[in-house]
Amino acid sequence: MIVQRVKSSQVTVNGEIIGKVGWGLNLLVGISQTDTDAELDFTVRKCLELRLFSDYEGSDRWQRYVQEIKGELLVISQLTLYGDCSKGRRPSFDRSAKSILAILAVDLYNHFVDKLRASGLKVETGEFSAIMSVKIENDGPVTFILEREAK
Repeated sequence: MIVQRVKSSQVTVNGEIIGKVGWGLNLLVGISQTDTDAELDFTVRKCLELRLFSDYEGSDRWQRYVQEIKGELLVISQLTLYGDCSKGRRPSFDRSAKSILAILAVDLYNHFVDKLRASGLKVETGEFSAIMSVKIENDGPVTFILEREAK
């Protein structure tokens, strides 16, 4: 998963804005073949509890987390996150959840979104596996890779 602190973010499908948020986090979510509820619980907790926001305007000390600032979340399914570019000239998607596993990936993605919504924050989404245009106004820029390998 890619976690980005944003001033605003929006997602468009077929020229129509389907999700839009202000100050908060943009989450680009990839589901791998080995992901389970345990990985979801870990990433939900981290997204909600990581201290990525300043105490006050102009401060460089990050003391507050997205729930504290009543931030907003835009969650985008990003199937290409597990593309492996280490060999050849074309990415391999062997680690991505695909074919029969894609059904499980949709369920995991939706479960992830539901868990974030349970926080009470505004949570908007893209459309799973659609061609989307994502406009991100990164704040900082602050961007992290958040990953927990399945055990």
